[in-house]
Amino acid sequence: MTTLEDFGAADSRRIGEVVESNSTSFRAQCYRLYDAPPLGSFVRAGDPPIDGVVYRITTEPIDAARPVLARGEFAATEDDIFRNNPQLERLLTSRFEVVIVGHQGRGSRVPLLPPLPPRVHAFVHVCSSEEVIQLAGHTGWIGLLLSSGIPVADQVVGACFREAASVHSDGPEFLLRVCKDLAVELAGDLPRLNAILRTVRS
Repeated sequence: MTTLEDFGAADSRRIGEVVESNSTSFRAQCYRLYDAPPLGSFVRAGDPPIDGVVYRITTEPIDAARPVLARGEFAATEDDIFRNNPQLERLLTSRFEVVIVGHQGRGSRVPLLPPLPPRVHAFVHVCSSEEVIQLAGHTGWIGLLLSSGIPVADQVVGACFREAASVHSDGPEFLLRVCKDLAVELAGDLPRLNAILRTVRS
């Protein structure tokens, strides 16, 4: 099973393409079924890169007119369903949605929305450990996430913190630093701050 640590520690790799985009978010389709990066992962799209955080993952029929049907009544395991129905790999697709938290500025990554969103068919890569460290070092992305209005934003923030900490040599110190930044962002909303801190510790 793929984890945030697996993706964060790996070299950057191409996992899909942008299929829909706007000024604050984009949607990508995976090249392989069930190969989406985990919730809270940092990814980049296009060149120059536009940085984002995964906030929703879906697996669905490629053709909406052909709904998914249960096929495992007599299968011993879930893997048997796919072995007995190899066509499923061609009928299903995995997609993930990304909130934009930065882009390549003049020589460095900046935690600001880009002037233009990524192009459709732009390649999407999982960020390398070095890129995660660079992105997480500019805490402006925290405010972009908190104000994005995406579903379960607080859970996504917690997942991002855990991922970034997993690739830092000073993980506990990094968490302390970004949690202090989070406290500044949410100085007037103590219940929300405490809720996010609980997800960070989980």
